[in-house]
Amino acid sequence: MFKNLSARFALIIALMGLSAWFLYDRGIVLGLDLQGGTHLALEVEDPDRTMSAAAREDAIDRALTVIRTRIDELGVAEPTVQKVGADRIVVELPGIRDEGQARDVIQRTAFLQFQIVRPVSELEGVLRRMDRAVVDALGDEALEPEPEDELEPRIDLFEPAAEAPEGEPDEEEPLPEDEEADAEAAPAAPTDDEARPLSGRLFPSGGESMVVGEEDVELVDRYISLPEVQRLLPRNSVLVWGQRPRGEDARAFRDLYLLEAEPIMTGDRLEDAQAQRDPQFNQPIVTFQLTRAGGRAFERATGRHINEQMAIVLDNQVITAPTIRSQIGSRGQIEMGTAGMDETRTLALILRAGALPVPLEIVEERSVGPTLGQDSIDRGQLAGIIGLIFVVIIIMAYYRIAGVMAVAALSIYLLFVMGGLSIINATLTLPGIAGLILSIGMAVDANVLIFERIREEIDAGRSSRVSVNEGFKHALSAIVDANLTTLITAAILFYFGTGPVRGFAVTLGIGIIASMFTAIFITRTFFMVYLNRQKAGQPVSI
Repeated sequence: MFKNLSARFALIIALMGLSAWFLYDRGIVLGLDLQGGTHLALEVEDPDRTMSAAAREDAIDRALTVIRTRIDELGVAEPTVQKVGADRIVVELPGIRDEGQARDVIQRTAFLQFQIVRPVSELEGVLRRMDRAVVDALGDEALEPEPEDELEPRIDLFEPAAEAPEGEPDEEEPLPEDEEADAEAAPAAPTDDEARPLSGRLFPSGGESMVVGEEDVELVDRYISLPEVQRLLPRNSVLVWGQRPRGEDARAFRDLYLLEAEPIMTGDRLEDAQAQRDPQFNQPIVTFQLTRAGGRAFERATGRHINEQMAIVLDNQVITAPTIRSQIGSRGQIEMGTAGMDETRTLALILRAGALPVPLEIVEERSVGPTLGQDSIDRGQLAGIIGLIFVVIIIMAYYRIAGVMAVAALSIYLLFVMGGLSIINATLTLPGIAGLILSIGMAVDANVLIFERIREEIDAGRSSRVSVNEGFKHALSAIVDANLTTLITAAILFYFGTGPVRGFAVTLGIGIIASMFTAIFITRTFFMVYLNRQKAGQPVSI
């Protein structure tokens, strides 16, 4: 079949059309060094080095799978996610536009829990004892009185007590006998000239939470983290902050919830999560689907807590705390409140990918700007163009007509290589450009082998057609041997290499296959056309 020129040209044109179509349709995916992006190195967050080396390595291995899933969901083209050493993960994200979102997706632990909210009265009942514990633990540091200008507006926000009518003295209602006894047994509250570290900053929200002015969150969090304060909490309960502040009367406040320590469900039974909008209120929500076993367990648990609030806790922060109106099965939703759809989609993505086994910290971060990438492209193009010009001039000057055929075949070879990269959706990196230039040299080398063998046959007195046939025949083994060994090397580099090394190996491998085809098949086709038009007895110009 391929002794027929029409069939040979049909195959060449078909392959050129296929390469051109994929190149036009998909283009070339550029790597981090060419289009810019983000490079992150992460390690297990273990500042006290309490984890053993084996535990750290196991945690990194499990985290690697989760991060890969998250990056795939993020839709980054050709990311690199790899383990380096025993306790480090390197992530490269070419062309990433929202670096903050990428960091959040990668680093967020995403540990999801569903916990029952305990009545706010249980926390109010221990606030005075907590005040005393903070004062005892911190001494004078906790006795700084609150600024006078903050006391009035802070209290006014939460149902201030009604003032007594003018002329009538304020009278305190007498306590019932049992409450009076409890008051006498309780530890003395701080005196008027002492600060109230917690009770002066925590106020009922009207629901099942206390609220703290956003400016006091850091200080209150420090107080409630004290072991002396933690011991005063109701048994089997924990304090958890709301995820984001909420505005009220032009001030920002953060909710503080008292939750049951034991969750009724965790995110490891989550099967799917999708970002949507509530059709009734047009608010962003995340709908979730539990596994079959998880759905049955969740239905039993929520059935025991009808008309109670259930906090949805992500990474130890309450996202929302809806009231359980009826049993909830395998499907539910997370109301995102004031969050935007981008944040909602990110949360759904993270929940689908699963929780990290341990927190990870970013120990190295580099951003490669598009300017640097463009500079690399420009320099690579310049080097390639200069190299090609020299090759074209030398080969055409030395081999004349045969050199022109080689240059024409080389042009088709470049189209095949770029089309091949598009077909397999490979990433072109700066080392990949180096592999491309190297494969161009090998393509030229194959033509040189053929031409020199043809010259030897002509010098031996054979006819033009016999010289060409014998030249291709005898050069074939040398071309195949040289390219096959290089192809094996490229395969080894791809299998054992990482990042840029793989980019070099992919481009080199495609280039070798394309160079063998163009040298053996396309250049031979050009020679067949040339010989058919040549007059009988006229020697080959080589």
